[in-house]
Amino acid sequence: MSPDLWMLLAFAGLLIAGVPVAFSLGLAGAVGILAGLPPAMLATLGTNTYNSIAKYPLIAIPLFILTGLIFERSGVALRLVRFAQALIGPRHGGLALVAVLVCMIMGGMSGSGPADAAAVAMVMLPSMTKAGYPKPFSATLIAASASTAILIPPSVALILYSIVVPGVDLRALFAAGLFPGILAGLALLVPALIVSRRYGWEGGTPVEGAERLKVGETFKQALPALFAPVLILGGLRSGLFTPTEAAVVAVAYGVAIGLFVTREIGVRDLWRLFGEAAVISGVVMLIIALAGIFAWAGTMLGTFRDMAQWIIALTDNGVLLLILIMLAVLAAGMLLDAISIYLILMPILIPVMQHFEWNPVWFGILLAMNIAIGQFTPPVAVNLMVTTEVAKIRLEQTVGWALLFVVAMAGALALVAIFPEIALWLPRTLGYNVG
Repeated sequence: MSPDLWMLLAFAGLLIAGVPVAFSLGLAGAVGILAGLPPAMLATLGTNTYNSIAKYPLIAIPLFILTGLIFERSGVALRLVRFAQALIGPRHGGLALVAVLVCMIMGGMSGSGPADAAAVAMVMLPSMTKAGYPKPFSATLIAASASTAILIPPSVALILYSIVVPGVDLRALFAAGLFPGILAGLALLVPALIVSRRYGWEGGTPVEGAERLKVGETFKQALPALFAPVLILGGLRSGLFTPTEAAVVAVAYGVAIGLFVTREIGVRDLWRLFGEAAVISGVVMLIIALAGIFAWAGTMLGTFRDMAQWIIALTDNGVLLLILIMLAVLAAGMLLDAISIYLILMPILIPVMQHFEWNPVWFGILLAMNIAIGQFTPPVAVNLMVTTEVAKIRLEQTVGWALLFVVAMAGALALVAIFPEIALWLPRTLGYNVG
């Protein structure tokens, strides 16, 4: 049996045995080295682990994770919900519309689907339940809407994609994700409104105390939160700061809002938030670090090259192959997190992308949309796990609703695949290099 096959079988076996993804990647890479390279090559494990995370753009990931936690604890989600409710008013499906809009705005602050889902679910689920929405529907809608955070800038997944794929401008990726992210949100909103009106679920039930607030008052309260995406994207567009520096600015802005505007966090809370961000970031960085061993072994053994050639040989029809790749990524998204998918699949898909001359920015957005679908598709749906925990329901209760929203977002994915300019028009207009 060939060394690369030993490595792939080791990885699959470790995953099936329940070994965490990070350690499965590292151990499988070590198996590949032992099976096909001189044992002395094991001395490169430390170097490859370090080189995988010793990259300046990766600094943005823990900082945006911290930004999401700070905004989550600062009462920002509640203020956005009150403003959206005052703006929309009571109507059938009103709260569903509020949930989608708030998730999209929160996604423009944190770049993380699970953080977005947690913040919005804690605020929206009680009011939606009181208004007659079934908990499985509400939890699934919020989980699906929070998945747009992987598209709407700043996106942790797109940051990683720009590092894995050489020559891709992160600013172009951020700009390219905006319209597809909005399109995905609208695609989720359509079935949500139809179902809400069909079953007569009442929307617009105010959050406690919100009935006394008018649009102007709630807008003033929500203004600091609404300004956060403008600050981040405006600074990037003007060249005032780089994407990594934007993460630092976002943290500083979030701290200022929490301490001096909403006053819902104190200095002691900040210390706890730093600790939480460090733990989450540690998990992410561990995956990236140990995936470096897997990637190096796969490159040295020729595993990725052979798999890419096998995929290219399947068909000369680029459209058909793109559909097959999207289905494979969707299946992977149902089992793995976005970071693992990028690190495992991109070394294989980059030669395929280059062979068919697919635009790397457009292809990155398609992958992100596909992975977003996986974030709320059972059996392993990270966003859905968060919202069902908040709602105190079982994951299997949401399967029917999840399939409905999967179809809706798949429609948005198909539109971006058929009309690449949905993703590429804005970065081209802004003058970014889209490849």
